[in-house]
Amino acid sequence: MAESPAALRLSGILASYGRFHRDPRNRLTHCFGVPVIVYAVLIPLALHSGTLSGVSLRLDRVVVALAAVAYIVLDVSLGLALTLALGILGAAAEATCILVGPSPALAVAATAFLLGWALQLIGHRLEGNRPALLTNLAQIFVAPLFLAAELGFSLGLRRRLRSDVERQL
Repeated sequence: MAESPAALRLSGILASYGRFHRDPRNRLTHCFGVPVIVYAVLIPLALHSGTLSGVSLRLDRVVVALAAVAYIVLDVSLGLALTLALGILGAAAEATCILVGPSPALAVAATAFLLGWALQLIGHRLEGNRPALLTNLAQIFVAPLFLAAELGFSLGLRRRLRSDVERQL
């Protein structure tokens, strides 16, 4: 059976990112670093809100919703998994802002951001290559998708997608 254009696009995207992430130690650092970075980015967004037709919207929720739609359009099952993960990270970011207040929340965000990137860079140092985003900045958005796919692969899900990705590596 021939692959759909969407499936080919997804496997190509994952393979492109995967070429920079072959070492299991690098992948492990990314399992922690990527969510920490996303959390860190969502904190300052959670401090800002606007109104649309009289409805107050926090900026973090708008960004999470837009990212969720983009991931779902690319792949429904991975997109739904990422929507859940992004929702949890967004809720954690909002809780941080409420619990500690704006200035300390920004300090938490800065610390988490630096820690997350330190983990990423350590992973790439262990692997002996540079981060994928130095080749293509859009790889930043692929990282969560790659991690969701890797989790699914490790659970025995999406065997065909895994095979397609590995064939392109």
